[in-house]
Amino acid sequence: MDSTPTSPAPGTYAAHCRGRRVALLTQHGKEALLGPPLQALLGCTVQRVDGFDTDTLGTFTRDVERAGTQIEAARRKARIGMQLSGLPLGLASEGAFGPDPFTGLLHWDIELVVWIDDERGLEVVGMAQGPARSAHATVRDWAELEAFAARAGFPGHQLVIRPEHADHPDVAKGLGDPNALRRAFEDARARAANGQVFVENDLRAHTNPTRQALIRQAGLDLARRLTSDCPACGRPGYWITAQVPGLPCARCGLPTREPLRQRWSCAGCGHSEERLRPGPDRADPSRCDHCNP
Repeated sequence: MDSTPTSPAPGTYAAHCRGRRVALLTQHGKEALLGPPLQALLGCTVQRVDGFDTDTLGTFTRDVERAGTQIEAARRKARIGMQLSGLPLGLASEGAFGPDPFTGLLHWDIELVVWIDDERGLEVVGMAQGPARSAHATVRDWAELEAFAARAGFPGHQLVIRPEHADHPDVAKGLGDPNALRRAFEDARARAANGQVFVENDLRAHTNPTRQALIRQAGLDLARRLTSDCPACGRPGYWITAQVPGLPCARCGLPTREPLRQRWSCAGCGHSEERLRPGPDRADPSRCDHCNP
């Protein structure tokens, strides 16, 4: 993506944001992930805010449970950053991990990035999702740990180790080199009554490149939404809310369940419209209930 900002059209929301600072509360370097797309498309600067331990709001290692939903946690972080910085614009990201929505067999990451503008009284959310590096295992010896580390993308993806089981209070995070991993393993095994060590991917943003890529995508999605103004009221975030089926089959011409149109909607005034979906104008016959019942 070209990182050179363009001049937003006068009167657009992007013009309102140009040259502004946006608060981002983070301990894990997310400003480097979210700043470039927002700078490029809106001309604003993401200002890193510190002075608050975001781990007190929840950790992926379960030592502090997250209160509320994913979007509620993101809003909370954005609000804290805005309060600490005194800025009326704020954003925050929050990830959630679980099984994939298709087969339930893959590790999956959903990243949300929330934008809050107190001057305009609005909230816009960007999102990205995809396969995650969030494996875990219980190991008894170094050979088992080495095999797991290879599967988990180590050392590029850092690891977390603790004695005995997934909820043991003693935890070593951010293990990114073999020597540190070996020391943490030996220490955890020495303190494990059952001789076992629990190991997992570190899911914090600065330790997990796979997650970093999705945060970047979510930031770009947010920036694009913020530059899409409602044609009726001008509110940003005018976006696709539904796919309308009916794309004709390339063989028989009958409508399929593949999307033909997209419904665009405004969360502010409720205006909506349908637009032709970009892409092929015919569906593959394998997707046709008539040709491939």
